Amino acid sequence: MKLLWLVLNGMLIGISNIIPGVSGGTMAVSLGIYDDFIFSITHLFKNKKKSAKFLLPLGVGIVIGVLCFSYAIEFLLSEFPFITALIFVGLIIGGVPILNQEFKQSLQEKNEKVSLKHVLVFLFFVLFIIGFSLMQEPTMDSFSITFSLEMILILFVLGVIASVTMIVPGVSGSLVLMILGYYYQLIQLLNQFSQNVLTLNWVGIFEDLLLILPFGIGIIIGVFVISKLLEFLFVNFPSITYSGILGLVIASPFSVLYNTNAFSSTSLENMGLKLLIGIILMAGSFSITYYLGKLEEKITE
Repeated sequence: MKLLWLVLNGMLIGISNIIPGVSGGTMAVSLGIYDDFIFSITHLFKNKKKSAKFLLPLGVGIVIGVLCFSYAIEFLLSEFPFITALIFVGLIIGGVPILNQEFKQSLQEKNEKVSLKHVLVFLFFVLFIIGFSLMQEPTMDSFSITFSLEMILILFVLGVIASVTMIVPGVSGSLVLMILGYYYQLIQLLNQFSQNVLTLNWVGIFEDLLLILPFGIGIIIGVFVISKLLEFLFVNFPSITYSGILGLVIASPFSVLYNTNAFSSTSLENMGLKLLIGIILMAGSFSITYYLGKLEEKITE
């Protein structure tokens, strides 16, 4: 039960990581596994067995989510941006009630009350996400990723940058990649790799891996570094850290709606019907993350 639950959670985090404006860290928070995720990474070498039991199925789910849904995400964002964006908004806000409980619990453990510092940290991160999102202008760049020493170095650096933004709630790694001009190219690379695997094109698989591996190594290194920092913050400043995460998560729906072209002229055609369908699906996606978060509480009790 727990194994399948972790794989499912990993798939949702993987899907979130390839959606511009959506944070894999936010999804982990919404699913109620963020603390365990950070702890397992930072204690991987000290508590190998426990960390591996958590990270391996979660990692398998993340890979499945990224590879299997890169086609679907590209299609949905292209054909149904408004409805797709509302689904993502539901997935994000579904975890806010549980995150709020964690914030209140962190206050109780330290015998604190909500103060000006909590409000200021919350507002800072809300404004940070909104401002960060407004910097982005989606463009379909024409260049393709080809093997070279320079490209390997670029992909490694992009992996480090993306890992930091993927693991921090509210900051979208895909959005950062889009700003840097490599998002669509990496999605195409993943789709190409998936196609080569399905057709058993071994030459194509090898060529794709030469480009995917530097990016993956950068992600792994970045995840370990930022996880150490986050663990320090959770241990020493838990309520302040949760205030910041709440700000990041609350502002994420704006980032999603703005950066997925949800309000483009094409998307706004037949707005009434799309709004109705979107609200229904948003309610459904809200329920998914809310009840998965509740399920996580029961499993870990």
